[in-house]
Amino acid sequence: MKLSLHEIANARAGDKGNRLNIALVCRDRAHYAAVASQITPSRVAQAFVPRRPTKVVRYDLPKLAAFNFVLDDVLEGGVNSSLGLDGHGKSLSFLLLNLTVDIADTKMRPHAAE
Repeated sequence: MKLSLHEIANARAGDKGNRLNIALVCRDRAHYAAVASQITPSRVAQAFVPRRPTKVVRYDLPKLAAFNFVLDDVLEGGVNSSLGLDGHGKSLSFLLLNLTVDIADTKMRPHAAE
């Protein structure tokens, strides 16, 4: 089944100069392997191609079922230089969360707390 990352994961972005940092955390550990195999640095670079990243590095955190993506040169010079409304890159995590993944299992936990 094909799902958007936002259906199975959370993301949080931050910045350091012109470098964007996005933490991606799977809500269910069972989805970690599928995300790891499909959300590669090159796929993330492709999603951010309009922002022209010069480098994308993925750090795997398997014990947390999470990843840390670091993208260089995507913040238009950084928070102090950019005229963009999102100088810190906070909303850029939604670009990542819109990527899709194929998940083998069909049992999905609802995202809303019950």
